[in-house]
Amino acid sequence: MATGVDQAVGSSLVLFSLLLFTYYSVWVIILPFVEGDHVLHKYFLPREYSVILPGIAAVILLLCIGSFIALIMWKNRKPKKVD
Repeated sequence: MATGVDQAVGSSLVLFSLLLFTYYSVWVIILPFVEGDHVLHKYFLPREYSVILPGIAAVILLLCIGSFIALIMWKNRKPKKVD
């Protein structure tokens, strides 16, 4: 069973993900339809970053997954038998 600390960490990760999803959704979906001089624009980065940041995150994620797979394969390799 999960301890109280595990539940707190899990809840905070879910909350962080929900906030990030909401922020990104408003930034990408709603903000292009709001006038450029509206006060809402000062809380968001320029629109170019809405493509750049997820791209960088995807590259980092793929690098981490590839490194993990390479590490597991390296640890599980069997030495060659010498006849």
